[in-house]
Amino acid sequence: MLQRVAHTVRALTADAVEAAKSGHPGLPLGMAEVGALLYGKILRHDPAWPEWPDRDRVVLSAGHGSMWLYSLLHLSGYDLSLDEIKRFRQLGSATPGHPEHGETPGVETTTGPLGQGIANAVGMALAERMLAARFNRPGHEIVGHYTYVIASDGDLMEGVAAEASSLAGHLGLGRLIVFYDDNQITIEGKTSLAFSEDVAKRYEAYGWHVLFVDGHDMAAVEEAIRAAQAETERPSLIVTKTTIGWGTPIAGTSKVHSDPLGAENIAALKAKIGWPEEPFYVPAEVYEFFNERKKELAKESAAWKERFEAWSKAYPELRAEWDKAFGLELPEDLESALPEFAPGEKVATRAAAGKVLQKLAERVPYLVGGSGDLHPSTKTYIEGAAAVTKGEYGGRNLHFGVREHGMGAMLNGMQLHGGFRVYGSTFLTFADYMRPSIRLAALMKQPVIFIFTHDSVYVGEDGPTHQPVEQAESLRIIPNVEVYRPADAVEAGLAWIEALKRTDGPTVLLFTRQNVPVLERQERPDLSRGAYVIKREENALAAVILASGSEVALALDAAAQLETEGIGVRVVSVPNRELFLRQDAAYQESVAPAGTPRLVVEAGVGHGWRGLAGENGRILSIERFGVSAPGAQAAAHLGLTVERAVALVKEMIGK
Repeated sequence: MLQRVAHTVRALTADAVEAAKSGHPGLPLGMAEVGALLYGKILRHDPAWPEWPDRDRVVLSAGHGSMWLYSLLHLSGYDLSLDEIKRFRQLGSATPGHPEHGETPGVETTTGPLGQGIANAVGMALAERMLAARFNRPGHEIVGHYTYVIASDGDLMEGVAAEASSLAGHLGLGRLIVFYDDNQITIEGKTSLAFSEDVAKRYEAYGWHVLFVDGHDMAAVEEAIRAAQAETERPSLIVTKTTIGWGTPIAGTSKVHSDPLGAENIAALKAKIGWPEEPFYVPAEVYEFFNERKKELAKESAAWKERFEAWSKAYPELRAEWDKAFGLELPEDLESALPEFAPGEKVATRAAAGKVLQKLAERVPYLVGGSGDLHPSTKTYIEGAAAVTKGEYGGRNLHFGVREHGMGAMLNGMQLHGGFRVYGSTFLTFADYMRPSIRLAALMKQPVIFIFTHDSVYVGEDGPTHQPVEQAESLRIIPNVEVYRPADAVEAGLAWIEALKRTDGPTVLLFTRQNVPVLERQERPDLSRGAYVIKREENALAAVILASGSEVALALDAAAQLETEGIGVRVVSVPNRELFLRQDAAYQESVAPAGTPRLVVEAGVGHGWRGLAGENGRILSIERFGVSAPGAQAAAHLGLTVERAVALVKEMIGK
C-alpha cells in the first residue's frame, strides 16, 4: 500500500506540473517512497488539527519540490482538495509554486530560498527541547515530537544551512532528522560541476549521527528512521540516495529537475507504475488507507489532549504559563515596568534597551533570545537566566556564535514552532547577512524581534566596514517590517513595547553605540503612530525638523539656536517613518503642517525621506561610506553638525 501511495505522489506531481506548465517534478518523483513512509506510517500528526502543539513537524527545505508536500497533505486528509492540486501554481490557489506558511494547512514554514528550511527546522527542534525542559514533568510528558526535513543538494550547499547545522550538532538536537536527497543533480547539471565535498563527513564533523540508505527501499528507509529516533543526543542526517525524476525516460538528468515532463514522459511514467492515463487519478484504496490512518491519528491527538488535561490539573501554574506563551499574552500596563531615565542623563540606547530587556523579561517569561557572539555589545543577555547548552535547554539565553544568517533563520523556526517570543541581535551593518531571513519573517508574518546596535557612523573607529549608512533604509523597504530607531533611552523602552505588542510580522529595533542624552519633552511620547512632536515652536512656525534616532538631539540643538534668532522651529521625532506615513492625514498635519518647510536629519542615506521632506524640503543625510575616526569626528567630517542643520533651515526659508 505504501508503494501505491508513492506512485500516487508521482502521478499527481506529473499531472499538476504539466497542467501548470511549470514546477519541479524531479524531487517529488525521487523522494516519493520517503514521503509515503513518513505520512503513511511514521508521523505523529492530525490532519483534523493542524495546530496540535506536539505534532511532528515536516519541513520541505527543498521547497521547489512543493508537489511532494501538497500531494501528501491532500492524501493525508488535510483541508487541501484535489481541485487545489489541479490549480497548482495558479492565482489564489492553496498550492503556490513554493510552500507558503499560512496559505496551506500542514505547511510548517515558507520555503524556496534554499537552506532556509533546514535552518528553520533547527530552530523548531531547539524550541521543542526548550519547551520540554520547561513544561515536562515526571509522569506528565506533554512535549516530545520530532522535526523531519527534506533537504536537497542545493540546501546543503547554502551557507545558512551550514551555520544552523553546525549549531544543531553543538546543541545535540537529537529529535531533528534530516533526509538529504542525494540525487547528485542541480539545475545546471551534475552536482560535480561545483560540488565535490563529502557531505556525510562534514556533518559528522558537526557532531551529527549520519546514516546511508537507498531512498527507494522503504524497509531500509524505515530502519534508518528508527535508528535516527533512537539517537537522542545527536541530530541525524540520513543520506538518501535517490534517482531524480524516477520512472521517467529522463530520470537522473537535470532535464527532469524543474521542467514539465511532457506528454510522452508522463505516459512512460504511468506505464512503468501501472497507472491509468486519466489525469489526477487517485486510487480509491489510497484514500481509504489514509481515511483509516486519519482515524488512528485522531486517537493519538485525543490521547495527548487527555495527558495535557491531566498535566494541567497537576500543574495549573505551568498551564497558565503555557497558555500565555502560546497566545503571546502580555501583562497589562507593561509600560509601568520600564526603568526611568532622567532628562539630561547620557546613555547609549543599546545600554538603555538592555536595562529595559531585564525588566520586560521579568514580566514576560516566554521571552528568549540571544546574539551572534555579541551580547556584551548588544546588551541582550537576560541576567539571572541560564544559557541554553547541550542537554540543558531550560535557559533563556541563546549563543548563536558568529552565525548571523543561521541565527535569523533559526529565530524564524522557533517563532513558527510556538511557545516563545524570540529575539536576536548583532550590529546593524551585519543585517546584510540576515536579510533573507528577515524578509521571510515578514512574508510569514512572524513576530520575530531583530535587534541591531551600532546603528550609524557614530560607531567611529571601526571604520566604514562597521558603520552602517544604507542598512536602516534597506530594512524599511521590506514589506511588513516595522523599523524603530529610537532617539533616546525613553523611546528605546517604548520601542521594545511596540515590538512585543506586534503579532503579525517582525520588528527591527535600531540602537546606538554612543551615549545620547535623555531628551526633555513637552508632551508624552507616542511611538504607536510612528512620529510625534518632541518640541513645539516658540516663535511663529517657520520650519519643521524631522529626525530619527540620535539625530533628534542634533535637531533639538539646531532648533534652539534658530529660536534665539526669532525663527520658530518645531522638532518631530520619527522613530518609525513608515508607520507615520500610514497615519491619517489629520494626524500627519497635526505633527508636520503641510506647506511648512521641512528638514529631515538622519545619519544614513536620505533617499527614502524625500516623501516627508517634500519637493522643497532639505535632507541632511550621509550619501557615502563612513571613515575611521572617533564617532563625533567621523560624523562632523561627514557633515552631520548642528551648524549644517541651521544653515539648511535658513536656506529653505530664505534667511
